Amino acid sequence: MLAAEASRFHGYGWMRGTSGNLSAVVSRDPLQLAVTASGVDKGELEPHDVVLVDEQGRAVPGFSTGLRPSAEAALHARIARVTGAGAVVHVHTVSAVVAGDRYPEGIVLRDLEMLKAFGRADHDTVTVPVVTNSQDMAELAGRFERAWQPGVPAFVVARHGLYCWGTDHTQARHHTEAVEWLLEYVVSRG
Repeated sequence: MLAAEASRFHGYGWMRGTSGNLSAVVSRDPLQLAVTASGVDKGELEPHDVVLVDEQGRAVPGFSTGLRPSAEAALHARIARVTGAGAVVHVHTVSAVVAGDRYPEGIVLRDLEMLKAFGRADHDTVTVPVVTNSQDMAELAGRFERAWQPGVPAFVVARHGLYCWGTDHTQARHHTEAVEWLLEYVVSRG
């Protein structure tokens, strides 16, 4: 599943080379996720190129493939714990970076039909949170948690990329595609 999703996003140009990462919740108690491995080309990801991690984003002993989990595995775990998501997608898109630069206080979306893709009415006003980047995943996870808004399955990490989630990979993909479309729209308007 993760390999097929990575190939799809790579094809869109949203996971160039080894950038971006995906996860799927394997267990809730204890929280464990399958996360794409660090340094693997997402266009060539194989089913075995995943690592089982715990709620801290650390590889689970005894289930190692010999690969390292994505450096952002801890953030995926926090998103899954806080939101109840079953899958998380992280892509590096130009529109997410530009929108995050233009709207550091949050990207306001309103009166757009595409908002229905994540269960909102087209006349709703939705703000996609923007958080400043950090290489410290605990710090970045804290920023996400403080900015998180129930009903908005996404946030932007400034000068970095977009995170989206859903109950499963299909919903996470749909949310990612919809939010990316919305960000492209916002950016195109200047």
